[in-house]
Amino acid sequence: MEKIAWRKRDEIPELREIWRSRLIKWRRQPTVTRIEKPTRLVRARALGYRAKRGYIVVRVKVRRGGRRKPRPRAGRKPAGMGVKKLTPDKNLRQIAEEKAARKYPNLEVLNSYYVAEDGKSKYYEVILIDPNLPTIKNDHRINWIKNQRGRAFRGLTSAGKKSRGLRKR
Repeated sequence: MEKIAWRKRDEIPELREIWRSRLIKWRRQPTVTRIEKPTRLVRARALGYRAKRGYIVVRVKVRRGGRRKPRPRAGRKPAGMGVKKLTPDKNLRQIAEEKAARKYPNLEVLNSYYVAEDGKSKYYEVILIDPNLPTIKNDHRINWIKNQRGRAFRGLTSAGKKSRGLRKR
């Protein structure tokens, strides 16, 4: 049911109003906000989230749109100014993961997923794991993460691998 409701949230008036009020509230919150449970539980569980100690979910706000650089003061050929149409090397989801990793330096990024967007920002939820907790160390499905440091910054998450061209899609 959740998958269907998630996909049709713009078509159902009640859901559209709920999402509109959520975005108004989220806009006023800090860039990286810890949340109790995932907004899209089905997606979070598919990416490895479990409702137990050591798993933390944060919502990250990332600015949308292309990059603009300040216009250089000295004389240049107009094409060589490098002000408009700058293509970033990282996707916004990867930037969101890095923001979450900077805010929580003792945790490791497992994965992330898209939640919503408005005119100025895109919102992602990032799943973080505390590799030092015994519950994580003793879980054979996730204890591989204790040997990895700085996954988000080295492009080892799914979003990072995509921008490096290591994913098929």
